[in-house]
Amino acid sequence: MNPDLNRLQPYPFEKLRQLFADLEPPVDRSPIALSIGEPKHPSPKFVVQVLAENLDKLASYPLTRGIAELRQSIADWLTRRFQLQGVDVEQQILPVNGTREGLFAFAQAVISRSPDALVISPNPFYQIYEGATLLAGAQPMFINCSEENRFLPDFDRITETQWQQCQLLFLCSPGNPTGAVIPIEQLQYLIGLAREHDFIIASDECYSEIYFDESAPPPGLLQACAAMGNHDYHNCVVFHSLSKRSNLPGLRSGFVAGDADVLAKFLQYRTYHGCAMPPHHQLASVAAWEDESHVVQNRLRYREKFEAVIDILSGHLDVGMPDASFYLWPKTPVSETEFARQLFAGEHVTVLPGSFLGREAQGINPGANRIRMALVAELAQCVEAAERIVHRLGKL
Repeated sequence: MNPDLNRLQPYPFEKLRQLFADLEPPVDRSPIALSIGEPKHPSPKFVVQVLAENLDKLASYPLTRGIAELRQSIADWLTRRFQLQGVDVEQQILPVNGTREGLFAFAQAVISRSPDALVISPNPFYQIYEGATLLAGAQPMFINCSEENRFLPDFDRITETQWQQCQLLFLCSPGNPTGAVIPIEQLQYLIGLAREHDFIIASDECYSEIYFDESAPPPGLLQACAAMGNHDYHNCVVFHSLSKRSNLPGLRSGFVAGDADVLAKFLQYRTYHGCAMPPHHQLASVAAWEDESHVVQNRLRYREKFEAVIDILSGHLDVGMPDASFYLWPKTPVSETEFARQLFAGEHVTVLPGSFLGREAQGINPGANRIRMALVAELAQCVEAAERIVHRLGKL
């Protein structure tokens, strides 16, 4: 067996299952899960219809690079959303089966195994970054996202030698679990470092379409490149998905876009990997990327939930509005694991301890004494969960 498999940690939800193993939730309270970032809003009916109308396409093998219509719809969306110019649909876009699959596979393709190969990522983080790094034969390095630094990675802690050893830098903006958005100026600083030290930036932007000010959408890495006149996106790629934007997590549809030379090698890897998107999924994805009205309505529903939940929790729990995404990242009055246990055992509300999403770095786990709350359920359930949390806080 691959010995690097032994280096993988249990996934956060397996840790959560173990944390609750000896507990019995109250039977008189219905379960409310705020632990998993799985959108619960209805999928767009017009996308489901396109999916159903094209089941006859299952008789054909799909192309790894995707159909031209899909790549064009993605290019058009990128151009509108991030003010790009002349995106090359043949060389700068590649469909993937959701960002999770794409991010993991990307690391396997771009990392050159060596004893000092370094992959830098934010901390706390999406655990795929760590697993992909370990199984690609590299060493992860975690950069803390603390409140003192507005929950952004403290890149000033990275030394010149570490930048030189870096082969891949994972970014997540808006961040999971903090919701912090990396400013365009900092993205451009990192782009300069990537050129200087010849590492690749992989920016996970799957939460980019969940924000609260319609006049101020979060900037993206390719947008930062374009603003610098860098339209070849050298050493830069972004990952986007329909899971959060369009409430289609089961469609497993996303894309990677950016540096054509990097994507050419990634396409070669994927051709052997055998992970082409099914034809009817591609056609349904075209419909989703071409429509913005359902995305605007999606943001409105999240905005309503954040306003209601924060209003209830204010004065009871140390919590603030994130820059974007659908997560809250509050401090806990007791340890995050004890707080999660009490909520589950007393209120049948499930949250995720922040330490499960982080690793100890620079002497701390930045997820300690915090929980991640995913406001993905319907408004009434989110409000009830907040009221139950306030009730439990009164008993601590």
